[in-house]
Amino acid sequence: MFELKRLLLFAAVLFVAAAAWMAPAAGLRAAEEPALVAPESVGMSSERLQRIDTYVQEYIDTNQIAGAVTLVARRGEVVHLGAQGWRDKAAGQPMAPDTIFEMASMTKPIVSAALMMLFEEGRFLLDDPISKWLPEYADHTVRLPGYLGAPAVAAARPVTVRHVLTHTSGLTMRPDNRGLTQAQRDKVTNGGKGHATLREHVRAAAVIPGYFHPGDRWLYGDSTNYVAALVEEISGQSLDVFLRERIFEPLGMDDTFYFVPRDKVDRVAAIYRPIADGTIELARAPKFVEPTRYFPGIAGLKSTAVDYIRFAQMIANGGELDGVRLLGRMTVNNMITNQTGALPIDVRGPGYGFGLGYGILTNPARTADALSVGSYTWGGAYGTLYWADPVEDLIGILLIQLRPYNHFNIRPMFSNVVTQAVVDSLADQRPKIMGHATPH
Repeated sequence: MFELKRLLLFAAVLFVAAAAWMAPAAGLRAAEEPALVAPESVGMSSERLQRIDTYVQEYIDTNQIAGAVTLVARRGEVVHLGAQGWRDKAAGQPMAPDTIFEMASMTKPIVSAALMMLFEEGRFLLDDPISKWLPEYADHTVRLPGYLGAPAVAAARPVTVRHVLTHTSGLTMRPDNRGLTQAQRDKVTNGGKGHATLREHVRAAAVIPGYFHPGDRWLYGDSTNYVAALVEEISGQSLDVFLRERIFEPLGMDDTFYFVPRDKVDRVAAIYRPIADGTIELARAPKFVEPTRYFPGIAGLKSTAVDYIRFAQMIANGGELDGVRLLGRMTVNNMITNQTGALPIDVRGPGYGFGLGYGILTNPARTADALSVGSYTWGGAYGTLYWADPVEDLIGILLIQLRPYNHFNIRPMFSNVVTQAVVDSLADQRPKIMGHATPH
């Protein structure tokens, strides 16, 4: 009997040890609502941070938005997390910090980071042609805007990985106004039925002439779908699996996915649209969507502020968070460096260039954003926004659900109400004149 007890005790010890060994480390656990630190401990003002809530509440009170979640982090610490208004106004559901949002184009930086993880494995060079993995693009053509009556011509140079990461590829998956025959249109659209996977769609879209010769212009559109297709082709995994296994699980982003599980739909925010009197109406109520095998790179991810700050802070840290490294520091430096020279970046407007997945602030005097040179950013079509200021070690996230949103200034003013709360400076306590320190 004594020996049996000893065996049972030994088995129990082994079970506990095995469980501890298999359990994720603290930094790998699912993201929970972060503990806020005193803003003054990282050089920000508690009183001034309250202006964020005031400015958001004005939009809610005037029925221009239903609600919002805002988050600010500095030096790796969250100093503000606000949830105001309504997640679903008609249903009387209040906004909460764990509300799940349609992130739309805030998918793009994550998908771009995924491809750069494969870059670090020595799988490709940035100036490799994408035809190495998508041979349908080996002899791609171009039909310049305004010349649809003219025949398509051979592209002046191959479309490269760098081109699709920087939106300078000229590629499109949209067949309208590109001079296609009906047979070509049917190929692109799969006879109007759509394609089961993104890779099938990307390959079929090779018959569409580009808008310009690769590298000649910057055009926001479908380029990040090609980034996603390259992730799948090079890794041999679906984008959904790659992102989950290589980014979301390591970072503890357990509320980020292409298709929201049925048991989490009650946390999804409703989407609104503006109407003629300047207020809003419901555009789309939360509902469960059956998963498919089509995972785009340009949009599609759903997430929370609490999850997205994990990804944002990993990038801000140079590729590492809580002991988990996804990217090397020099790779991140390359991603947040302007790669497009002086090409106009029309989505962000004057004062911006573009890196590998991010808009890069190059001239604060030409932009509405109150951020430092080198700040990097992107937002989504439903009003979501994320930026990071590496000079001030500052990250801001604004999540609303409204399309269109460009009739008012809630997004550009977000940087104003955040950065005014910085009461020290990592560079110099005094203001500068034309970039030079003021005299004592």
